[in-house]
Amino acid sequence: VLQNLSQTPVLRELLKEAKMSGTTVKIESPELSEPQLIKLDQPGPLTSAMYQFLTEMQGTKKGVITPKELFAQVCKKAIRFKGYQQQDSHELLRYLLDGMRAEE
Repeated sequence: VLQNLSQTPVLRELLKEAKMSGTTVKIESPELSEPQLIKLDQPGPLTSAMYQFLTEMQGTKKGVITPKELFAQVCKKAIRFKGYQQQDSHELLRYLLDGMRAEE
């Protein structure tokens, strides 16, 4: 899931913009009649951890990257992930994106 998200340029750019408080983002889509301007607040801890992880994935030459901080933030939002038991990847994706959306 995280590897797929790291290869989503729009998400990476939006998180890059979101890390700065007071930034205004312009969203254009064929479904929208006109572009939407959205003013972003300071990102929450989950969003910040996601940005940090994606930046590390894109910029590192290391062989292994561990999402410790991101996982810790997900566990705070979704207690079911604590304990390192096996979980479905789609559940992680849902909790991750819902958690980031709740921080908006």
